[in-house]
Amino acid sequence: MVSSTLLVMSISLFLGLSILLVVHGKDFNQDIDITWGDGRGNILNNGTLLNLGLDQSSGSGFQSKAEYLYGKVDMQIKLVPGNSAGTVTTFYLKSQGLTWDEIDFEFLGNVSGDPYIVHTNVYTQGKGDREQQFYLWFDPTAAFHNYSILWNPSHIVFYIDGKPIREFKNLEVLGVAYPKNQPMRMYGSLWNADDWATRGGLVKTNWSQGPFVASFMNYNSENACVWSIVNGTTTTSPCSPGDSTSSSSSSTSEWFSQRGMDSSSKKVLRWVQRKFMVYNYCKDKKRFSNGLPVECTAKNKNTKS
Repeated sequence: MVSSTLLVMSISLFLGLSILLVVHGKDFNQDIDITWGDGRGNILNNGTLLNLGLDQSSGSGFQSKAEYLYGKVDMQIKLVPGNSAGTVTTFYLKSQGLTWDEIDFEFLGNVSGDPYIVHTNVYTQGKGDREQQFYLWFDPTAAFHNYSILWNPSHIVFYIDGKPIREFKNLEVLGVAYPKNQPMRMYGSLWNADDWATRGGLVKTNWSQGPFVASFMNYNSENACVWSIVNGTTTTSPCSPGDSTSSSSSSTSEWFSQRGMDSSSKKVLRWVQRKFMVYNYCKDKKRFSNGLPVECTAKNKNTKS
């Protein structure tokens, strides 16, 4: 792991040329503020590790220093091991205000030996109710795994270790609100939700197993559009939501201009949803007795990707 300073190396090539390789250290101190928890959240190991703690008095949480208007953000997380029933670990994007936008990863704790459930949701203008839940196909407490959110003008995609598990498309043409105007910060937290988290609240948090700890590493926001106001003018760096061609790098242009998933990604998405999905709001006709949300019935006849 490199330090928080920039590491510059001169590399000689066989043609007699040389290049400068600049490596950015993943230092939480530069990107993250711990915002609550009264000391239960800590940045360790020269900024390369962030631990959140939960006990019977309080959980803890953090947020990004920057706000983003579109982006691809990644975080490596190792979830609470053992009997974590009742606990929830989160990684999400959220704007402010009463009509906020939000893109959620929430990891619902379990009785030791049971699989974790990944709870996902998308809020637009303060309205959610778009939950999809999945079992994980690995032990998320044994090692760090990478969780990613891609949010661009065309769609939102949730990834786990590079595998897409969910897509929410921009269907404004059909009257479905889409997050596009409100900048969001990245947040993470560990908190007690034993009124609903494990088996609908039937299994309560066993505080004798605490304190509980979730760990975070390698937050990557290099492909996110940093939102700011300069001299009264709103800007997004390094990209402009109004024009994907203004991106400053090919990697930014690639995710920003992406209109849908390619065939191989769609195949993986179908595999995950077929094998591991445990709840889909688009299938819950009892909950939506007056008709499923528009995006559910339009999913097979929306704009081409």
